[in-house]
Amino acid sequence: MALSDMRGNPVSTDEQSSLEAYEQAQSLFHGYYGDPVGLIDQALADNPMFVMGHVLRAGMLITASDRCVEPMLRESVEAAEALHDIANERERRHTAAARAWLNGEFSNALRRYADILIEHPHDTLALQVGHIGDFLLGRSAMLRDRVAGILPVWNSQMPAYGYVLGMHAFGLEETNFYAQAEAQGRRALELNARDPWAVHAVAHVMEMQGRVEEGIEWLNGRRDDWSADNMLSIHNWWHLALFHLDREETAEVLALYDGRLRESSTGQVLDLVDASAMLWRLLLRGVDVGARWSDLAQVWRDRGGTGYYAFNDVHALMAYLGAGDGAAAQQLIEAMEAAAQDSGTNAMMTRDVGLPVAHALIAFVREDYSLTVDLLRDTRLIAHRFGGSHAQRDVLALTLVEAALRGGFRAMAKVLTAERMALKPASEGNRKLASRAAAL
Repeated sequence: MALSDMRGNPVSTDEQSSLEAYEQAQSLFHGYYGDPVGLIDQALADNPMFVMGHVLRAGMLITASDRCVEPMLRESVEAAEALHDIANERERRHTAAARAWLNGEFSNALRRYADILIEHPHDTLALQVGHIGDFLLGRSAMLRDRVAGILPVWNSQMPAYGYVLGMHAFGLEETNFYAQAEAQGRRALELNARDPWAVHAVAHVMEMQGRVEEGIEWLNGRRDDWSADNMLSIHNWWHLALFHLDREETAEVLALYDGRLRESSTGQVLDLVDASAMLWRLLLRGVDVGARWSDLAQVWRDRGGTGYYAFNDVHALMAYLGAGDGAAAQQLIEAMEAAAQDSGTNAMMTRDVGLPVAHALIAFVREDYSLTVDLLRDTRLIAHRFGGSHAQRDVLALTLVEAALRGGFRAMAKVLTAERMALKPASEGNRKLASRAAAL
């Protein structure tokens, strides 16, 4: 007889041990802890007919946003498809959603995960994969609404409710509902203090509001809950470094970069994105980071996987430009141009945002500030199309401002810095940019 998971979702297996492993792996996945893929791999080795195990593995691999895991994703999708006859309808829908992502149809995949939630609003796998997918595609409203649509049928007695609230908090923050986002994030942490996504959501609120001192205190005060054995830890260290950067504490930022962001020389693409973004912010401030650019560029070169996701490509380009590796930069541009000719979602992301941003970054390091401004002033308005958060995409706005300042475009610089001051008047970094614009 088929079983149900802890939230009442139908599962085709009748093996209790498989379902227990599934719940353990999914719990780790919700909190980005440990090795959930390894755990579900063992369950699948014991029971290769466990359909929900294959689609859980596929969903986790989707959230990596990395071409390097594509062979593993294909393996999971094809294994689930081979079990079509024994799968239930929910599992078939998961399989179809993962297949769409594998085929490069990212938007179609997210729609399919949303359809699963309409019928199964307690399906936390469909929710989390969809939520991270919305983040990867820069769909701010859906980051909020995908969760809001199912919240009425949830309550605090249900397993994983805290994680659901943490996701909602991030969606609220990305749509500028800062007070509600912070309240929801804090509520999530009351239910589950070790939810790094909720910690991260509140940190985002403080970043967007320029609450630097509070942000540092918030992340430092909760280190034990997010900094160990957690895939999100480097991103939260990145947020801590951002707060210190706003206070011009360059030595502290470099210490965090060396000791935390690049501590283990991880090749995880999300961690490399954070490393590139931090070094680029330091480059904009004229800080000499020594051999760090070259070391980071080597990691990007070794891993390859370009032309899969434009957001990653742009951050790889930052490393190549910072390291002065013109050959690698040119190869990457060619890979992006080829990707732009494809028919998948990334083709649009690359055409609309990835390539214009890439050419703007190249222009910036060549000191062609006029071209940098020309490319970024309009592209920033649609930059959400290639994914990331407001805080991550702010590196484009900072590059635009710096190009206007260095190029002597006084009127433009004054307007751009006034925009920033209106949003974050408490930011010391914004005040310094405004002062430089006024002094041109």
